[in-house]
Amino acid sequence: MAKQIQAIRGMNDCLPTQTPLWQKVEGTVKQVISAYGYNEIRMPIVESTHLFKRAIGEVTDVVEKEMYTFDDRNGDSLTLRPEGTASCVRAGIENGLLYNQEQRLWYMGPMFRHERPQKGRYRQFHQVGVEVFGIDGPDVDAELIMMTARLWRELGINEHVRLELNSIGSLQARAEYRTALIAFLEQHMDVLDEDAKRRMYTNPLRVLDSKNPAIQEILVDAPMLSAYLDPESQQHFTGLCELLDAAGIKYQVNERLVRGLDYYNRTVFEWITDSLGAQGTVCGGGRYDGLVEQLGGKATSSVGFAMGLERLVLLMEALEQDDVRRAVDVYMVTVGEGTLTAGMLLAEKLRNQLPQLRIMSNFGGGNFKKQFKRADNVGAAIALVVGENEIAQNTVVVKDLHGGEQTTMAQDEVAAKLAALI
Repeated sequence: MAKQIQAIRGMNDCLPTQTPLWQKVEGTVKQVISAYGYNEIRMPIVESTHLFKRAIGEVTDVVEKEMYTFDDRNGDSLTLRPEGTASCVRAGIENGLLYNQEQRLWYMGPMFRHERPQKGRYRQFHQVGVEVFGIDGPDVDAELIMMTARLWRELGINEHVRLELNSIGSLQARAEYRTALIAFLEQHMDVLDEDAKRRMYTNPLRVLDSKNPAIQEILVDAPMLSAYLDPESQQHFTGLCELLDAAGIKYQVNERLVRGLDYYNRTVFEWITDSLGAQGTVCGGGRYDGLVEQLGGKATSSVGFAMGLERLVLLMEALEQDDVRRAVDVYMVTVGEGTLTAGMLLAEKLRNQLPQLRIMSNFGGGNFKKQFKRADNVGAAIALVVGENEIAQNTVVVKDLHGGEQTTMAQDEVAAKLAALI
């Protein structure tokens, strides 16, 4: 026997028992985003490696350690996209979507990072991203946060996530803070690990994200970014907080929140849960007003967020919010000569009359007992029974597989009966 080929570590199959919950989450996401008038965009999975180096920052974990990068047959360096914002900006610039225009876009699809696989963190993961271009004020920042809050309510997880906010200011304000932070870190070289020392002069804000307890202990006395904010960033952040207060959205200002990608400025935010262990961030985003120009476009105000679908699915399972509509509503049971054809034709007629109804026909024969067992295995609520007597009388038996009640009726009346039951 040939050796079985396994899926790549950290890249998982989504099996038929799992897809209904995924479909519920994806459908709810699309419904909520559409309610705000945003338009879908779809980008390639593979991009030029240079795009991510320029957008995300060369001295980041994503670029240094996590990207799936390879040379194609022409010698060009290509990368499986590790996130969606850079691709979305590239597509907007290339296709003329961002020139003196407002754009409100969203996308959904797989991303790839070579990380250590664990619960909630995978090498192929699925992300929803929402990006807004050409709007500068805090009002659109607030709308994106309101959008995510609405999504949590629709999914039934709003009591189990919390919002953290910060402003990381303008590029100039961060440069001044960067100088002060480096001076502070230089006084504690004996505490810094190799990773922190490597980042200290290239991307010192990333040291604030260190998971090293000793480093976190000294950071308590580190200078605060809020003390270096420019007036415009302070005003922007105050406006955002006032809008969230007016909307009744609770939040906590976390002055250590900087996000993991270099392109952010001003507003940054994360939605966090305590129900998934270490992988607690389910959504994150912020402003990146300099990225369009950085990637070759005209200076454009930009803000967005991304959320991981795997973590949303895990959270709903952990909170037992994973009740979803069954894959099959009705199972067609046929026993006797000529009944299979009659049952298939009846199923087609019912699909025409009730497009939302999901009917599975029995193939492969079997007596009543075996067919009812198959109906139960697929989770059907109703069985329609067509035998030789039913063909002769143009009737069908409608059996409630949960309550046990069954009724014989004319085939023309079945659609109305099913519409009332399902």
